[in-house]
Amino acid sequence: MRLLSLRRPRLEATAHCDLPCGVYDPAQARIEAESVKAIQEKYQGNDDPAFRERALIIKEQRADLVKHHLWVLWTDYFKPPHFEKYPELHELFNKATKKAGGGPGGAKSSTDPATGQELLDYIAQIDKIFWETKAAA
Repeated sequence: MRLLSLRRPRLEATAHCDLPCGVYDPAQARIEAESVKAIQEKYQGNDDPAFRERALIIKEQRADLVKHHLWVLWTDYFKPPHFEKYPELHELFNKATKKAGGGPGGAKSSTDPATGQELLDYIAQIDKIFWETKAAA
């Protein structure tokens, strides 16, 4: 037992990743969401089957990236004090990630640019709260 207590670290440090960079910005999610919407618009304006198939593949990849960037913000950047000050934040992230996803009404599974715009609208709300929290820090 004594040997185990000597091996235990005296100082414990925690970080959200292996290299805590502290760089967060909803712009990453917004840029990917803009790509999703642009692809949806281009898909609607093109009847070439090969183009459409390629557009769907790229759109789905971009939608996954939107979800990834949103999840990083949700789970790594925002902390309990933020959720207390902005009680709508959990629901907003939930709606945004579902809107990016492949379920019913999700941008990943939709070719309708309106779903891409709805996703951008959710990200804009998150962005506003994000910058308010950054200004307060």
